[in-house]
Amino acid sequence: MPSALPLGDPAPADGVLPPQAAEGAAGRSFSLYAHIPFCSVRCGYCDFNTYTATELGGGASQANYAATAASEVGFAAGVLEASGVPRRRLSTVFFGGGTPTLLPAGDLASILAAAVAEWGLEPGAEVTTEANPDSVTPQSLRTLADAGFTRVSFGMQSAVPHVLRVLDRTHTPSRVPEAVHWAREAGLDVSLDLIYGTPGESLADWRTSLDAALACEPDHVSAYALIVEEGTKLSAQIRRGEVPDVDDDDHAEKYELADAVLTEAGFHWYEVSNWARGASTGREGARFECAHNLAYWNGGDWWGVGPGAHSHVGGVRWWNVKHPTAYAGRIGLGASPAAGRETLDGATRHVERVLLTIRLATGLATADLDPAGRAAVAGLIADGLVEGLAALRGRLVLTLRGRLLADAVVRRLLP
Repeated sequence: MPSALPLGDPAPADGVLPPQAAEGAAGRSFSLYAHIPFCSVRCGYCDFNTYTATELGGGASQANYAATAASEVGFAAGVLEASGVPRRRLSTVFFGGGTPTLLPAGDLASILAAAVAEWGLEPGAEVTTEANPDSVTPQSLRTLADAGFTRVSFGMQSAVPHVLRVLDRTHTPSRVPEAVHWAREAGLDVSLDLIYGTPGESLADWRTSLDAALACEPDHVSAYALIVEEGTKLSAQIRRGEVPDVDDDDHAEKYELADAVLTEAGFHWYEVSNWARGASTGREGARFECAHNLAYWNGGDWWGVGPGAHSHVGGVRWWNVKHPTAYAGRIGLGASPAAGRETLDGATRHVERVLLTIRLATGLATADLDPAGRAAVAGLIADGLVEGLAALRGRLVLTLRGRLLADAVVRRLLP
């Protein structure tokens, strides 16, 4: 089942934010995340806040969801205005899930239209939807492109049938290039998501998936190590000995292979788990980097629409009630759907900045570290975890070894 929401302070029914949220807002980017919590089946490794039709219960439905989400968009605009946050155009919009494309394309378009009506879009704004390869058609992708979507991120995960079976994925490998072709015909940029380290996946299997992904000629590839979450079907299978556990050394070997194969194919890493087409020198390849995720990693503001969605504005973070029925009920009453919130202090914001920014190829400014963190830099250079020349120029950039040990680097920077 989906993981639990974090603890926090009660959120007011009117949703109004504390004064901290408005401070400096004009200088920060603003994004929208729309959570679509529906899936046709629950994948065995997934603990996201998603629901199949049989799990929804009364009071919530896919058919009514777009109208409910659009209502939260209107509520959000009112809250930000009442909180003194200046109106800003959206720099990015991201539809995630779940499987957003289980909804009709017209429904996704209507949610986007509501957001554009409230805030507008920055010129060249990135608008992405996640999709399963078997949840799109040529017509649905054209409808999305016509509505203003610019990018689609397909959950490919693997090109090897026995790996897909362990993950409970519903598509066949042959559907991925077909879906990518349709997206290209619609004029959409394409990202492919891959997972490595699935129980039973060999290094040759992983190479097969990388080669298959590159054969589709995507603009962007995300490659994530499989994490086994408590409470998932896969966790229970491992506990019962039905499938082997994941292995850190296996993960490291597959990450190194991914980086080598993708780099040779003309992709550059810009975040530990993400590669974009084009050279990184001078940022020529920046167009294909996921601008929405970069907004998260660089501390931008975003409003998260939907059940269980998280939001962040100026160091104020909140999260919505999880179940679609409870969410629809709150929105129907004109009340905030937030289940709780927290206001981050300076020390917490510093920790988060180090945690997130060190993962980027642009690096972390040494000036952003406290004295203890700066004292650790020489040791990180000596251990081959950060690039020495970049550090001398005032930025900490992870080496390949450093990317494999990013959590250890953070622990040394935040003693």
